[in-house]
Amino acid sequence: MMTVSKKTYDLLFRLILVGDSCVGKSSILLRFSEDIFPTFISTIGVDFKVKTVEVNGKKIKLQIWDTAGGERFHTIVHTYYRGKNGIMLVYDITDEKTFEHITGNWLRNVLEHANEDVILMLLGNKCDLDDQRMVSKERGESFAQENGLKFLETSAKTNINVETAVMTLVEDILEKYPESGQASNNVDPAKNKNIEKSICFC
Repeated sequence: MMTVSKKTYDLLFRLILVGDSCVGKSSILLRFSEDIFPTFISTIGVDFKVKTVEVNGKKIKLQIWDTAGGERFHTIVHTYYRGKNGIMLVYDITDEKTFEHITGNWLRNVLEHANEDVILMLLGNKCDLDDQRMVSKERGESFAQENGLKFLETSAKTNINVETAVMTLVEDILEKYPESGQASNNVDPAKNKNIEKSICFC
């Protein structure tokens, strides 16, 4: 006799991290989902992890996608913007080019391909390396304010603001999707045979 599994959450939110290679997207994801900081890793294509949190009495299942930042993966990554409730644009505060690519390319691509009502957040990662800083906090704040983004500086290594960033985004999404938590045009990882989920050590 077939048994039907009982759903263990109230809402499902889909988030995605985007930005250049080596800004720490995978490290942010692993810090939040498993509370670990890995040795250097590079995502090949797209990967995701799942974690359930509780906000305002609701159990919310988070499906958080991690994307490769390399140029050759951009056409793959674009397909995963649609159907996401929240997008985190990540740069490295010690590498000005990663910030310039957010302001010049990544945000434009997100706005072209993501749902119109998606909630966006800008993250300046590696804030523990303040002595190597190339992008001031004020620049990040100013850009975020000009473009209607939430903004935080984070450190996956020392666990600064990682949970705060994700939970702030979740709370904002909950305000927008209080009942269903669903966005349209979702990509089902189980049905997409072209997805690459490997993680390689560099």
